[in-house]
Amino acid sequence: AGGGPLLPDSVLYEIFLYLDHVDVLSVGLVCQQWHAVARDEFLWKELFYRYYRISREVPRHPAAVSWYDEFQRLYDTIPCVEVQALREHNDQVLHLSFSHSGSLFASCSKDCTVKIWSNELDISLQHSSNMRPYNWSYTQFSQFNSDDSLLLVSGVFVGPHNSSSGEIAVISMENFTLLSRVRNKPYDVFGCWLNETNLISGNLHRIGRITSCSVLWLNNAFQGIESENVNVVKRLFKIQNLNASTIRTVMVADCSRYDCPDLLLDYEEQLAASSTCPVFDLGSDSEEEEAKPKQTSELAAQEPGARAVAAGAGLQQLFDDLLEGVRPELTETELETKVAELFVRSRTKPPELGLLPTDSSSKAKYLIFTTGCLTYSPHQIGIKRILPHQMTTAGPVLGEERRSDEFFDSLDHVIDIHGHIIGMGLSPDHRYLYVNSRAWPRDCVISDPMQPPPIAEEIDLHVFDLKTMKEVKRALRAHRAYTPNEECFFIFLDVSRDFVASGAEDRHGYIWDRHYNICLAKLQHDNVVNSVAFSPVEQELLLTASDDSTIKVWRSPRTVRRLQARRPRPRKLLFSWLMNQKS
Repeated sequence: AGGGPLLPDSVLYEIFLYLDHVDVLSVGLVCQQWHAVARDEFLWKELFYRYYRISREVPRHPAAVSWYDEFQRLYDTIPCVEVQALREHNDQVLHLSFSHSGSLFASCSKDCTVKIWSNELDISLQHSSNMRPYNWSYTQFSQFNSDDSLLLVSGVFVGPHNSSSGEIAVISMENFTLLSRVRNKPYDVFGCWLNETNLISGNLHRIGRITSCSVLWLNNAFQGIESENVNVVKRLFKIQNLNASTIRTVMVADCSRYDCPDLLLDYEEQLAASSTCPVFDLGSDSEEEEAKPKQTSELAAQEPGARAVAAGAGLQQLFDDLLEGVRPELTETELETKVAELFVRSRTKPPELGLLPTDSSSKAKYLIFTTGCLTYSPHQIGIKRILPHQMTTAGPVLGEERRSDEFFDSLDHVIDIHGHIIGMGLSPDHRYLYVNSRAWPRDCVISDPMQPPPIAEEIDLHVFDLKTMKEVKRALRAHRAYTPNEECFFIFLDVSRDFVASGAEDRHGYIWDRHYNICLAKLQHDNVVNSVAFSPVEQELLLTASDDSTIKVWRSPRTVRRLQARRPRPRKLLFSWLMNQKS
């Protein structure tokens, strides 16, 4: 109280109206002398729950020292004040990414440039790279490596006969030169850094009409200057895709950070309501098999020869049943899927059991990506552990260390979302995975993989604990999307220590509090908001990118007041008044 009010009287006037036992006259008196009750915990607790409409079963944020400070945090530290609009792009802005130091950020756009910005008090453009000379259509994603010396840029590449694929470029932050280019297929794999000098890309091989194989590659960023005796590329994983699905949107989570989370999301009320996420092997044939992890483990433990014999017998039985009329007649698509499932059982390296990290000394990482098993729209999250010896391009290449009968790699975990996944983001501590999805109708049945179910306009924001592989918190809602399945596009979200933000097709960005699960702010644009990005060193700074070709800069009310206080006050009026007094 001695330092003066931190909230203006107008704010107190508004929020005290939510208290039933305080009338307008009383509010006016309190506003004049509000510092007398500024530390009344009962008053601020009552105000907090009523103003933000939070269940009283939800405890206070674990880092909060008082209810007053907690109200102050939610009211005054949300980046909801627009302070700058950047209009240097001349087409839709698709993605934003900060450097780890927070001093730079990159933007990708349909104008086929990647722009590097200097994050100062007034943000300014530092460099722009045009990718059209490399036959790119547009840039779509970027990511700084861990020491901010390199920038990965992903885009859509136009090949022969106007075929479109993806490509990844690596740009040096020292002089903005292009160091290397790596093909990336399909283009919405995006790509990501595994460590300071190695990045992950994808490739896709067609096996049948709706069956394919995704290969994930580890690439050295300095391919152009490496010796011919040193490997610059190495195959990480080879995974079969069923029913027209493919692997997309790869990212890496660092398991060693799980035991030191910035914020735990497991208070009792929401733990009781949380449900275990379905976790099963992609090779499962039915829901019954998915629900029996013991049987899956026994299958994985079989010798490769036994698996091949069992798969061959299953294939023979399938054909016999079809010829004898025991089984209903299958369509060409259904027959291809059944044969592919039997083949993958005999040609897949079994998953290694017990791979969940158990201590903070674990050096393993998780490769996380979207996938599916029922239709082409991404409706599952695949998780594959990357062991320390796999994190370098040195050693055997092209899978030389695997057996000849282990043609595919199995996934360690699969999370079924039951909807079209349109965005993913990791918390800063890599403990929690946030997923934007548009739900399918309940109890829907997919009979044709090329005809996925209709998707909801409401976007659900799910939260998964990567240490337990369970969903925590109820899904967040507020944002919306309108495009159908075949036109659905990725909406990038971002997570800070206390907040999570996302774009939407309703011309707004949204901010939620991670602890209380409440929407705190809507940030307006003139068109679809494609991407959001918090500064990694200052969560009261947020960027939003939109189809309206602008990047908007948002700061918290507290930061805006501080910045305004630092600016020198004009003295012209005071000087004129003094001169008039003299005359």
